[in-house]
Amino acid sequence: MGVLAAERIKLTSTRSPWWCSAIVVALALGMSVLIAATSRSGKTNNTDIPDFDISTAVVSVSGFGVLVLMIMATLSVTSEYRFGIIRTTFLATPQRTKVIGIKTGLLAVYAAVLTAVLSVVAYLISRAIYGAAPGLELSGEAAWRALFGVPIYALLCVMFAIGIGVLLRQSAAAISVIVLWPLVLESLLGAFGSFGRNVAPFLPFQNANRFFTQRDSSANWHWGPWGSLVYFAVIVLIIFGAALVTLNKRDA
Repeated sequence: MGVLAAERIKLTSTRSPWWCSAIVVALALGMSVLIAATSRSGKTNNTDIPDFDISTAVVSVSGFGVLVLMIMATLSVTSEYRFGIIRTTFLATPQRTKVIGIKTGLLAVYAAVLTAVLSVVAYLISRAIYGAAPGLELSGEAAWRALFGVPIYALLCVMFAIGIGVLLRQSAAAISVIVLWPLVLESLLGAFGSFGRNVAPFLPFQNANRFFTQRDSSANWHWGPWGSLVYFAVIVLIIFGAALVTLNKRDA
């Protein structure tokens, strides 16, 4: 409980988490309004845009919002290494795994709750602006996954970001990895025709996106959407486990 209280104080008493949370809220809701309004203006002859569905309505949360939360999570680790706070923390609590585990749990739950609320609000805003559409109906498993898969994705992404932060310890290097991996590396690998279609099923973030996206890609998938979630979770756990092993082996 002492470690939990300490991590809670770190989260609530510093400016970075508050600023990051404000940016997440502003981006999520602002982009939802913009996307819905733009899509509505693109309607012609009262015909709905087929690509506008729940996953599109919450893309501002699953894309921009989760990315900012990942940066916040990795900074919560790398900034402590930068200023030497982590040494004091480990002196007070020698069980390093406990410290990082509680930090991860606290930030992951916070990210999941925040993105769950924002996903529902973004969906309601998009539906109010765009109007009724088949893709915006909460009917079927794919629709519910598109809405409530985002908090699960956010929780796992926070674990991934903290694992990268523990492994690299440097803010610039860690942020580069968590930004370039999903946005650049996997996008480039998936863009090479048949090679991309064959390699996409083994890319972690491609699998995560598949879980909460209603439209399936053209990749040669070997498992269903829930299998994609399990695959992504396994990759995250491997990285997080490697971070914990490294954490206990090297100096603080």
